[in-house]
Amino acid sequence: MKLYSFVFSCFVLCAMATAQQAKPQQAKPAQPQTPQRPAWLDTPEVHSDNSVTFRFLAPNAQDVKLAREGAEQVAMQKDDNGVWSVTTAPLTPDYYGYSIIVDGVRSIDPFNHLLKPNLLSTESMVHVPGPALPWETTDVPRGEVHHHFYQSAVAGDQRDFYVYTPPGYNPTAKTKYPVLYLLHGYSDDASGWSAVGRANVILDNLIAQGKVKPMIVVMPLGYGTMEIITLGWGAWSHTDVRDKNFSNFRQALLTEVMPKVERDYRVMNDRNWRAIAGLSMGGSESLLTGLNNLDKFAWIGSFSAGGMPDDFQADFPSLDAKANQQIRLLWIACGTEDRLITVNRNFREWLKTKGIQHTDIETPGMHTWMVWRRNLAEFAPLLFRP
Repeated sequence: MKLYSFVFSCFVLCAMATAQQAKPQQAKPAQPQTPQRPAWLDTPEVHSDNSVTFRFLAPNAQDVKLAREGAEQVAMQKDDNGVWSVTTAPLTPDYYGYSIIVDGVRSIDPFNHLLKPNLLSTESMVHVPGPALPWETTDVPRGEVHHHFYQSAVAGDQRDFYVYTPPGYNPTAKTKYPVLYLLHGYSDDASGWSAVGRANVILDNLIAQGKVKPMIVVMPLGYGTMEIITLGWGAWSHTDVRDKNFSNFRQALLTEVMPKVERDYRVMNDRNWRAIAGLSMGGSESLLTGLNNLDKFAWIGSFSAGGMPDDFQADFPSLDAKANQQIRLLWIACGTEDRLITVNRNFREWLKTKGIQHTDIETPGMHTWMVWRRNLAEFAPLLFRP
């Protein structure tokens, strides 16, 4: 009897196991696969001497070049694995945008998460660290960057702006802060100064060092019409679009962005505590907006101004030496290797003929963020001083 029970139990267990194996299994959802960088494809590789090796896998390509910010394109060489590479000379510590041009087609680096956002040509970035630089992250109190959206009646679309608040900012406290309106350049978006220019890091470090007064920085979208972007790099030859872009931007800033900022943030709304500055297109916008609205801005900065028409008298019809009583700082900078150095020099000469006091700044460098980060680090400490 016991033997029968044992055999019967084994039979039941085997039948159950067989049934379980025959039972259809519910398929598990496929998991997304993240591309894994092969160990031998380390890119970009920053060496101890600050030289950088760039690598790109393109076994079927015929011609591959590195296009790095502030430098001429250089050819890359292919190895037996189909990996193209090139090593630079030692680079000055900074953040550098770059693209890989494969058979004439521009590409980002697929294994590099650090990007330089841009509406017309997004690039990858490489960081060559330098511990003493004002845009390096250090162990100091940090401010915050806030992102806002609104519907623009002037431009007829939805747009955004960013606001930096310094360390210790309390929206419920009585303390009020001076405000800098900081404008990006053509093809950038509203994140340009925080994502690429590292303006928030620069301000954090300079505030911690006691070199800059704590301030609020507003970084708006710098286009009065997005048509100037849809037309691409040839947009500046369309004078009607260019003029509409500058005019509408000024109106949107004064009637939409500034009222929102002054309602929602603890900023001083007196002209003596309000500054405007920008790079390239934003440099021209800071001049056109600031110098034509001296009742609202006492501090004006321009970094490599571009896109401004050459008829300065038409752009600044009321500007004369009387403006010196209102201007606390007019700071005009440009790199000596920048293609826009001539128009900036011409504008400064025109200011002299009008008797307008201003500060001329010329530094080595091209039309790059390496120049503009340094411009901001030098300009910000001058603001809101007696």
